[in-house]
Formats: sequence, structure tokens, C-alpha cells
Amino acid sequence: MRKEGPLWALGAMSGTSLDGVDAAMVRTDGVTIQGFGPSAYRPYTSDERAVIRAALGQWPGDPAVAAAAEVVETAHAELLSRFTGAEVLGFHGQTLAHDPTGRGTHQCGNGALLAQLLDLPTVWDFRSSDVTMGGQGAPLAPFFHHALARHLGLTDPVAFLNLGGVGNITLVDPTAPTPETNGALLAFDTGPANAPLNDLMLARLGLAQDDGGALAVSGTVDERFLRRFLRQDWFNAPPPKSLDRNSFSGLVDALDTLSDADAAATLTALAAASVAQAQIHFPAPVARILVTGGGRHNPVMMEELRRRIPVPIDPVETVGLDGDMLEAQAFAYLAVRVLRKMATSGPDTTGAPTLVGGGQISRPDPAPAS
Repeated sequence: MRKEGPLWALGAMSGTSLDGVDAAMVRTDGVTIQGFGPSAYRPYTSDERAVIRAALGQWPGDPAVAAAAEVVETAHAELLSRFTGAEVLGFHGQTLAHDPTGRGTHQCGNGALLAQLLDLPTVWDFRSSDVTMGGQGAPLAPFFHHALARHLGLTDPVAFLNLGGVGNITLVDPTAPTPETNGALLAFDTGPANAPLNDLMLARLGLAQDDGGALAVSGTVDERFLRRFLRQDWFNAPPPKSLDRNSFSGLVDALDTLSDADAAATLTALAAASVAQAQIHFPAPVARILVTGGGRHNPVMMEELRRRIPVPIDPVETVGLDGDMLEAQAFAYLAVRVLRKMATSGPDTTGAPTLVGGGQISRPDPAPAS
């Protein structure tokens, strides 16, 4: 492994929306982005998704975890084996439970196993060190967001909004030379995004998601419910803060008096209203918000964002990025930073008291001598 210069890194992400595995390659020295490589997606089957869902909220050693880990490892190995030319792998795993002020954080999937299967140095378990140091362990993409803003040549303050199962936002000052620079970043979770909407669709209609907002567009938003929901202390609490996928586990049941369409419309609007509420924590206005993650494919969710937030809001594709692969690319980038003993999080992104370099490194066993 070269100690200097750019590497081709392969990153993989399996998010809280439980849709599948994203994988993408990035050429980077851990500071600048020098190129983007191929990417691919491997969806979970409905049976695989059910196995993972059964383990949500569980911790290492709990009954359903081993089966979920096997699904995650198998899916990743199948997808990642298609790639060639990678010099390091960044493997996030599947978050099953996240309780940074209590039991910690739990991403299932064994990076050491993937290192052997793929014959590739693998960086994994990115979040634990940050939590151990007193941070939230999330979000972890902000250092990559800073590199992206610099790569794009942006000069005005910008926000990257990820609408996955949970929403999170990164405020970036692109004039700051490094992500470690004081004031370069502020990042935190905004609230529920696609997870409760997906749960609603599965529970009521047996569908994985509301494709294109087709159900929500026919419904009416219960604005009174949104106002009540957003009064919860969590939304007013200052950053740093992060959520588990099931932090608001009673949300779907709380809408049981609404029709399917009205409930879908309300949960879709809630993702946007949570982001709008998050503006109270912005130290200064941003020039624009660039949206990544699955939520940007939902035109109803995007319109709700634009209706509630008075700044330009666009999918990241408008600046030439791939919003489906941004998180996988982030873990490719972070893997190189871990190899080179650089920070991956800090006070302004996770609330850790100091800069933290997270991640275990597993290397494949050398081939036996012939």
C-alpha cells in the first residue's frame, strides 16, 4: 500500500432505508478528490430485507443479528466482487442499533471476512471510536462533503442534505482549507426521512416504498400533526445530535386515523418540515441546499422542501454528482483517511471532544508460499 499519492478506493454503503447495497470507487489521497470510478447497486430481496428488519434494534449477540450479518456480508461480497482495480475497501456495514449516549452503535457485518473474501485491505467499524470518545458517531460523510465542495470549486456556504432512512445535513464553508478547520463544517441529523414512510407503505400496502410519491401526492398533509410532532425536545436540542432509524418508532401508529394517502402525505411532508425546523441551528444562511439520498427521487418530498425553505434546493446531479452513490463514495474516501491516520470526524460533525480517526483495518492473509 503506497503511503503517499492517490489510491483507487472502493466504498460500500447499506443504509437505514434497507433498500440494498451501493458501491462506488473514488480516486483520492484522503484530502482531495481526483476522480470518480465505476459504481453499482445490489438490491436486497424482500426476504433479505425481512431478515435485516427482524434484527433492527438488536445488539451483538442478540438472536437475529447473526442471520442479518450473513445477509449483509453475502450481498456485499456479491456486489464488490464485480469491481477491479481497488486498492482499499471502505465497508460501513448495516446499522441495526444506534444509541451513542447509552449502549453505543452497532453496524453488523464483518470487515475482516470481506478482506479475506475479496483479497483487499478493508477499513470498517467507522463509528465506534467516535462514540467511545464521546461523540455521536454520526453523521460521518461531512469530511467528504467538504472535499466535494472544494472539488466543485464552490465558494459560497452550501448544505448537503441526505434524505435516507433518517435525514442529515452538513453545512460547508468551502473557503476553509480543510475539514478540520474551525468553522469549516456543522453536521447533524435533522429527523425522520424515508424510514417511517417506507414502514407505513409496508404495513398498510405491502410495498417497499411510495414510488415517486404516487400515494402522497393524492393525500392531504396533517399540518397540526406536524406542528405537534416538531415540538418534541429533540428538534430544538442543539447539535451535535443523531438518530436511530427507530428513534420515533411509534410514528406510523400515531397516524392510524388517517387514510393511506393522507398518512403518506404527512410523513413525506414531515421529512421536509424536519429540515425546515433544523434551520434554527444554522449559524448563518446557506446559498443553496444540494440533496442526496433516496428522498430526492420523490418529487412530492422535494416540493415540500422547496415550499418550506426559502433557498434554492436541487438534487446533487445539478452539480454533476451521483446522489445514489454519494455515501458509498464517502466511505471510500474515509477509508483512505483511516489508512493515512487522518481524522474522520470531530467536534463540529459528531460532537466528539477532539478530532477522531475511526475505523478498524483488516488485511487479507498473505498467500502461502508455494
